[in-house]
Amino acid sequence: MSGTIQYEVRLLVMSFLTGVGLMIVYDCLRVFRILCPHKAFFVGIEDVFYWIYAALITFLMLYQENDGNIRAYAVVAAFVGMLLYQHFISYNFLKCLKKAIKYLRIKISRHKTSKSR
Repeated sequence: MSGTIQYEVRLLVMSFLTGVGLMIVYDCLRVFRILCPHKAFFVGIEDVFYWIYAALITFLMLYQENDGNIRAYAVVAAFVGMLLYQHFISYNFLKCLKKAIKYLRIKISRHKTSKSR
């Protein structure tokens, strides 16, 4: 494989992995919101900071891998990475997390009621 094609494939893979990484960070933010619920105003502020972070990470990846040039396929690869992570991993992860939290809340409430007797 030529050096140019290797370069393009590397940019494609790095863009894809950047999209996956951004969704992992957003899932961490979702977990924080599940564990510590708060008002919509603060959720909005968190989202603004997340998108600033996402823009900086994407820019740094493009700067490092492609001298800051934006290529359409790199942007598409990042979105595909985000979508695939969201569809296959995030959905199932959050579903399991919600079940675990519900189970723990039941256990905690049973423990509190047994102590009060």
